[in-house]
Amino acid sequence: MSREILINITPMETRVALVDNGVPQEISIERNQRSGLVGNIYKGKIVRILPGMQAAFVDIGVERAGFLHVDDLLASKPKTKGESGESESPKIQDLLHDGQKILVQVIKDPINSKGARLTAQLSVASRYLVYMDGGEHIGVSQRIEDEDERERLKVIVAATTEELAAETPVKRQKTTIEIPQRRGSYILRTAAEGASADELRVDIRYLHRVWQHLMEVQLEAEVPSCLYEELPLYKRVLRDMASAEVEKVLVDSREVLDLLVKFANKFSPEIASLLEHYPGERPLFYLYGIEDEIAKALQRSVMLKSGGHLVIDQTEAMTTVDVNTGAFVGHRNLEETVFKTNLEAAAATARQMRMRNLGGIIIVDFIDMQNAEHRRQVLRAFEKALERDRARTTMSGVTELGLVQVTRKRTSESLGQLLCEVCPTCNGRGATKSAETVSYEVLREILRVARAYECEQLRVLASPAVIERLLDEDSAQVADLEEFIGRSIQFRTEDVFAREQFDIIPV
Repeated sequence: MSREILINITPMETRVALVDNGVPQEISIERNQRSGLVGNIYKGKIVRILPGMQAAFVDIGVERAGFLHVDDLLASKPKTKGESGESESPKIQDLLHDGQKILVQVIKDPINSKGARLTAQLSVASRYLVYMDGGEHIGVSQRIEDEDERERLKVIVAATTEELAAETPVKRQKTTIEIPQRRGSYILRTAAEGASADELRVDIRYLHRVWQHLMEVQLEAEVPSCLYEELPLYKRVLRDMASAEVEKVLVDSREVLDLLVKFANKFSPEIASLLEHYPGERPLFYLYGIEDEIAKALQRSVMLKSGGHLVIDQTEAMTTVDVNTGAFVGHRNLEETVFKTNLEAAAATARQMRMRNLGGIIIVDFIDMQNAEHRRQVLRAFEKALERDRARTTMSGVTELGLVQVTRKRTSESLGQLLCEVCPTCNGRGATKSAETVSYEVLREILRVARAYECEQLRVLASPAVIERLLDEDSAQVADLEEFIGRSIQFRTEDVFAREQFDIIPV
């Protein structure tokens, strides 16, 4: 499989595309004035306790306070005896109080009107490992399936952490700070498969230095303040997306390329050779067709090669995907046509989830299939396509109504939420009132204004479509209304008015 990573740099934003065999699979965008918060660690202050929700709001210095649930406060919640004698988890009001200072990390960016989701279980990531404060557990990514390799990695990490624990704590500013590796957990990432012992040791020591620095600066830091910022997008790409399958990483900025080469030589030397500068006159994203794919990812309908199509609707609660055969009529029979459409839709849906960065609950309505074997094959194809997703996904099978439920970890805004805003004409409804409906509203409002004001004439200002309707199909009703209120009605077209907008002025 030919896999390439494209990095487009402009003064306003950074855009990254992951391309497999010439087909874009993922799009990531980070705007300089609105970069994401996920991964950042803050020293914050509790501003409100919500006992009913077992949560707290934390001021971290951004526009909206972050949300911290009790489950994200403690890694392992000790049980206490309740009044009934049964074991109960501790209540958040017993663990926190208003004004308390606390270290928290963002695990989900602010979305729409919701503040950032926070956790007190802090972690920092490197190329091969994630270090988490508390506990002494060593975990391995489930995508590393070889048991011997899993055991080898665990042994290396355990040995290195013992070496660090035996070292003397560093003294800074008359304060001795405990080396965090004495009590901390590690998760070996998928990229760690096949990594040498020396590479893992370098990563562990890097995390040790980062954590050591974090523990020092938090002692004197003001509240609220950011103690640790996640890497910018173009560096996160090398850490999270560059794998053995990647053949090259193209960057269209010489300045950023130099920064990435230095970063790669320090933390991932094997990646440095993959970095290339793209000097072409034609924009990188146009050359690979990424701009067209971004435009398609913002559309409601997605065409399939067979002639069928997907209809994707994203709402506040969930995203729905409806599969239709469309123009595809097949060659043999209806069941075979439906089966082939569903197979193609399974792969296309998984790709659109990645392209659009859809998160939360996703409901897929495949076309009904009578053949049980066909249903099994479609679900298996969908499950296999989801395995390529870097985000955590869970498929719960088929419901009684024949719907497939999927959950995908949401950490940031979807592509549509990032690039678009609510339509000012329909206010996000996706539809506007018809000219007929608005015309009738105008007639009712005329009657109300005529009763409320003493005047000789009423002037109606409305959009061209509504005025045309009032002077044509509804002219008889207008004449009857003039006779009823005993006043004349004048109409004036306002080209700048939206269809639902109108004004009635007593003259």
